[in-house]
Amino acid sequence: MNAPIIAMTEASGASFTLLGASVSSGIAIGHAHLITTARLEVPQYEIAAADVAAELERLDTAMGKVHAELAELEAGALAGELNTFVNLHRMLLTDVALSQAPREIIQSTRCNAEWALVQQMDSLVKQFESFDDPYLRERKADVQQAVERVLKALLGSAHTPSGPSHEEDIVVVAHDLSPADMILFKQHKFAGFVTDVGGVTSHTAIVARSLGLPAVVGLHHARGMIRENEVLIVDGGQGVVIVNPDRHVLAEYQLKKRERDLEQQKLRRLKTTPATTLDGTTIELHANIELPSDIEGVLDSGAAGVGLFRSEFLFLNRADLPSEDEQFEAYRRVAESMQGKPVTIRTLDLGADKALAGAGPGGPNPAMGLRAIRLCLAEPHLFLTQLRAILRASHYGRVQILLPMLAHAHEVEVTFVYLAQAKETLSRNGIPFDPNVKVGGMIEVPAAALTLAIFLERLDFLSIGTNDLIQYTLAIDRTDDTVAHLYDPLHPAVLQLIAHTIRTCNKAGKSIAVCGEMAGEREMTRLLLGFGLRQFSMHSSQVLAIKQQVLRTSLPDVTPIAQRILRNTEAAKTHMLLARINA
Repeated sequence: MNAPIIAMTEASGASFTLLGASVSSGIAIGHAHLITTARLEVPQYEIAAADVAAELERLDTAMGKVHAELAELEAGALAGELNTFVNLHRMLLTDVALSQAPREIIQSTRCNAEWALVQQMDSLVKQFESFDDPYLRERKADVQQAVERVLKALLGSAHTPSGPSHEEDIVVVAHDLSPADMILFKQHKFAGFVTDVGGVTSHTAIVARSLGLPAVVGLHHARGMIRENEVLIVDGGQGVVIVNPDRHVLAEYQLKKRERDLEQQKLRRLKTTPATTLDGTTIELHANIELPSDIEGVLDSGAAGVGLFRSEFLFLNRADLPSEDEQFEAYRRVAESMQGKPVTIRTLDLGADKALAGAGPGGPNPAMGLRAIRLCLAEPHLFLTQLRAILRASHYGRVQILLPMLAHAHEVEVTFVYLAQAKETLSRNGIPFDPNVKVGGMIEVPAAALTLAIFLERLDFLSIGTNDLIQYTLAIDRTDDTVAHLYDPLHPAVLQLIAHTIRTCNKAGKSIAVCGEMAGEREMTRLLLGFGLRQFSMHSSQVLAIKQQVLRTSLPDVTPIAQRILRNTEAAKTHMLLARINA
């Protein structure tokens, strides 16, 4: 950033600092752009009889603007994934229930257009909630989303800010952002984002890291305190947001940003360097992805494969389910792009904070409810469709299947029944696939970590999902910022489960990886290596930094310290030993 920002800083309000939780490191400097749920800010007021025609015209103008936005979305880069979603919103907005009924409310009650639109939306939502069919009940969310677009146009809070001319100069400020919201960010190049709520390992934070966006969450009152277009500094590494910085602070952070950018450029020199420790041990560094479009970053990082393809993100931001052919094309594209390197596709891990459009919260405790493998086994048609798509893609590359949130032997056994059924269907139709595709399971539940023999007997490989393993071990909701301070990857129980899983798999000769956020944290690399881990999977933006740490590590030096950390139960001593292992 240069002089124009400094000039704006001097003209803005008083400078202040907000502290939150760091979820994605880096420094962003830019203008605030506030994203809001417009329905929460809808005013209600009476208009004069002479102004009714003008109010109707204002509604029509807003409707026209939204239709133009939908047309632009349909023609955009993610058109294939969003077409159904866009078409449904367009259909809802052209229906008389939304195109005419609010006009009649304005004429009969002389209320403002926003209020008329919300009244009609609430009426429609009640109708949808009364339907017996679950699919139709869930469409109430589409009504709400479509109406919210019009409300934002009416309230003058469109998505594109009027200040900066480039997205790179924008810091998004929101009360909350869902994983689905973050996926839409892949179309843009924002500088960073901050939110009032959220946890360090929520899927929103995970996607932020995959985008390489500096981000801070859990700020509580940022959305209400920050004004549109104010200058912000987001220090993602420290969890600090500085609003309207003075010229000295701004200059300091500009220097820090340039230094960090230079370090990132130096890391790129390691792209083709083999990931080998100082004592000659080869370490596999794989990358995690959410969408096929992420594969460019994987190739650019020099990763040895895709260790985790979070397939559920193909299902977000749309009103329907992706077909078998659509899923197959997505998986095939990734498999072909990796040119023989492994591609591990995790079956649907929907539920908790990753829900389909219109789906409810998933029970009183979504994190422990019908999600992941439980949901797949409860919806055989959904599961079989995905299994066939993955099998078809296995003909085009080295594809593996990964089952999430395993806890019981029967979950694996029933999956293999469905897998055999999917193979039989493809064989009968003459569709090629790899009949020996490997199947693995995620160790995310303490019960699975403590009964590894059940899964080692039945599966080809295992992968530790540290995010959920920590959540379930410590009984911490990782999306809840009010208990974020209790989320501790270094808790003795967590380390014991991770080390036990790695040690047991190594002894059994089964491949074991860590694909949770811990795999991408530099301060944890040597600890995991000391536990015996030889395969990591992280976001592509983290691969080179972890490789640098591997290249500087001697296993004979770090292993004894890692074992001391494992035997220790005192938090202060654990942190002291961790600092020593990373010295």
